[in-house]
Amino acid sequence: MANIGYIGLGAMGSQMVDRLLDKGHTVTGYNRTRSKAEWLIEKRMQWADSPRQVAQAADVILSMVSNDAALLDVADGPNGLIPSLKPNQLWVDMSTVSAATARSLVAKVREKGADMVDAPVSGSTVTLKKGDLLIMVGGRSETFERLKPLLLDIGRKVIHVGENGNGLICKIATNLSLAVQMLAYSEGILLAEKSGIPRDVAVEVLSNGVIASPMVQYRSTFVLKLPDEALFNVNMQQKDMLLALELGRKLNVPLPTTSVTNEFLTAARGMGFAEKDFAVMFNVLAAMSGVEPAK
Repeated sequence: MANIGYIGLGAMGSQMVDRLLDKGHTVTGYNRTRSKAEWLIEKRMQWADSPRQVAQAADVILSMVSNDAALLDVADGPNGLIPSLKPNQLWVDMSTVSAATARSLVAKVREKGADMVDAPVSGSTVTLKKGDLLIMVGGRSETFERLKPLLLDIGRKVIHVGENGNGLICKIATNLSLAVQMLAYSEGILLAEKSGIPRDVAVEVLSNGVIASPMVQYRSTFVLKLPDEALFNVNMQQKDMLLALELGRKLNVPLPTTSVTNEFLTAARGMGFAEKDFAVMFNVLAAMSGVEPAK
């Protein structure tokens, strides 16, 4: 069993820690808001007051934070973890940030004799609870092999995708498709509904046919009723779309459907839906179509 540290106990991070505790690992955790972690402390997670204390306590550090600025603060902020890294210690960052930011930290980590990989996931809290996450890892192959058994305690499949930053590129490529698929699915539902087909019937057809990706299957009913708690909100989804568009410009890869979908996310924010699941793009399109939104 591993001695693990975990930084960032949001919806995904906390559920990962729960799985790791159930697998028998020792976990020391940190989150900016301690109250969100109380249920894990009751399950025997040890509490740390800063990222630095996590690094001091653990052999393997995992982190999942909201954006580039948060990751840089975890690494190099006043209580950042890099000064406390020890030789042979491993840092697995599971955040969705730019590949450039992740790569900028690797040299600093290796100066301490430690190593770092980026290991974002494909899936949500739904797939995580089922043990069905895909984890894509960018970093040295020997580090990947050391970490693979631990990561398989979190997800179903773990894939090494090459050098540092490549895991994040795969993640961004995945997430741009999530939003584009959701917008296309919404278009199909609304086209059927305005033709006289009840919305729930259209949902049953489209979520069981050839377009029914795993994302469509578990978000299909969100056009009938939005979830009380977002699986992935508009703000977070748009952050990833902007990362994709930035990378596309850098690499001269046109991303036309990403660009259009990003504008619907902007519209959703303008309509007050920033904290709703990004499936609320259906409501934006429904308003434009003169159709009742999902409640």
